Amino acid sequence: MKLTRPLLTVLIAATALAGCDGARPEGPRQRWQQQRAELQRAVADDPSAVRPRVELARAQLRLGDGVGAEASVKAALAAGANADYLRPLLARAYALQDEGIRALQTLDEGPIAPEMIGEAAWVAGDVHLGNGDIDAARDAYDRAVRERPRDSRLWVDVARFRDANADTLGARDAIDYAIELDPANSAALAYKANLVRTQAGLTASLTWYDKALAADPDDADALIDQAATLGDLGRYREMLVALRHAAALVPRDPRPYYLQAVLAARAGNYALARSLLQRTRGELDDQPGFMLLSAIVELELGGEAVAASWADRLLAEQPHNFTARRILAAADWADGDADGAAEALAPIADRPDADSWSLLLAARTASELGHRGEAADYLARAAALAPGDATPFATDDSFGLLASGADADPLNPAKAIPAISADMASGNFASAIARATRLRDANRGVADAHILLGDAALAGERYDLAIQSFRAARDLDAGERTTLRLANALFRAGDAAGSGAAILTLRDSQPQSIAADRLAGHLAMDIEHWDQAIVHFERVRSRIGNRDVAILRDLARAYAAKGQGDLALPLISAAYRLQPLNAEIMLFYADLLQKQGDRQAAADLRYKAEQIGR
Repeated sequence: MKLTRPLLTVLIAATALAGCDGARPEGPRQRWQQQRAELQRAVADDPSAVRPRVELARAQLRLGDGVGAEASVKAALAAGANADYLRPLLARAYALQDEGIRALQTLDEGPIAPEMIGEAAWVAGDVHLGNGDIDAARDAYDRAVRERPRDSRLWVDVARFRDANADTLGARDAIDYAIELDPANSAALAYKANLVRTQAGLTASLTWYDKALAADPDDADALIDQAATLGDLGRYREMLVALRHAAALVPRDPRPYYLQAVLAARAGNYALARSLLQRTRGELDDQPGFMLLSAIVELELGGEAVAASWADRLLAEQPHNFTARRILAAADWADGDADGAAEALAPIADRPDADSWSLLLAARTASELGHRGEAADYLARAAALAPGDATPFATDDSFGLLASGADADPLNPAKAIPAISADMASGNFASAIARATRLRDANRGVADAHILLGDAALAGERYDLAIQSFRAARDLDAGERTTLRLANALFRAGDAAGSGAAILTLRDSQPQSIAADRLAGHLAMDIEHWDQAIVHFERVRSRIGNRDVAILRDLARAYAAKGQGDLALPLISAAYRLQPLNAEIMLFYADLLQKQGDRQAAADLRYKAEQIGR
């Protein structure tokens, strides 16, 4: 059942205020909590006991209580415990408190007991991964695996490492082995769900989330990830139930508040979204998704300066994030800063594949700044509603310098990718394909490596190679970035049916994909399935509103083809208000007005279209 926005808002507010969910089946977390309570009583009865304090520290670590574990380890040391044995446990306690440097220092303070070397390497791997030091993390995890080859929980972290390193196949192998070692490992099952979500889509992942929560009903990470997936599927009631349970388990975790803020923003309640974002207490401020949502919320609430600040922060990390650029431009324009808006839009508007919304705003800023020629050019491009092909991102270095660097170190992506981009920009497609092939061969488990080769092959009109590469990429990641590339390559190779099948597969596996719905609508229009086209286009319109001229035009066409001119007319009217100089829209609008009996208005529009065409 589709929820109305008011009801959705009430449910979000209720979840934000919720306490506990009542009785739940006993799971691993509750058993660890019971063990912790028993050990706390034991150490209270015998303050000099060492073993109960060590076991208490281990129970606290399993429950994520870094502060408690630190106190227990230090108490055990004060009672005479072996420091060589406890050093890795103390380091783990520091790591849980986000004190990575202190954790590594603790490991370096003295020798490690032989039976704890694997634990120490494991902690070091986690800290290095958190710091982004991939090479150090790899060495540490390799040592940990040698020492603890059958530790299921360790293999989950190895999977996380491989996934962070874009080694999708390696991550799958690691997580499958973790599940083989311990089929009841909820963390392994939940991470398997995350990998399946990327590989096969949202719906396919739900089975694995269910398995994870059957193994441990109180796995907060699994509940939060499941909630995010349910939200993307539009199953908001179930999402909020999962979030309520997670919030009861980890009341200070900011992620449930963030997900509820996303839902509130989708429902159009931006004031509630802002309130929920503030309840994260700044703990997610450095996350790109949080920055983007904050910028959107503040812009909708009239806080242009704050919205611009969030967008600026995101662009500092992701300069090619065009959504952030559009938000920054809109915020600057609304705040009266035409220069800032023009600067934000320039990297988009200068591309041949610029969208019409960006071009229209670029025209307004150019006109405001007195650049009438630029404004006219932007308006003409926007009115065409026919963007060109995407181009590779520009590189700052000379071609020779890029080529020599890549030749010297051909398997280093930081050197090879700019050289491939430069090759493509200069039309040297054979060289680009050769470089991309070497990278692909060395990284067959990495979707990006296959995408890079596919992009180079497609630019060089090697369609068979492009299709092969994009299919390999889609086997690793079934999202938009791979499937849309595959659909485009198939279409350009003359396989329209295969292209359509790829788009419909994406629509089924990723129901939240605006691009999939848009393209599926066009496929339905091509075969005159007007009802299906309307469903797809209306789904897009419900997500983005009445600001996309092409969607409004195509939806109007579908309704008109069904003979529902009364529904088509307000849509094409809205498109005309957005693009008053588009002759095609004017003529279609005139035809609808004529059919509705408004002959004079239709004649006026046809005359205007004729004048523009001269």
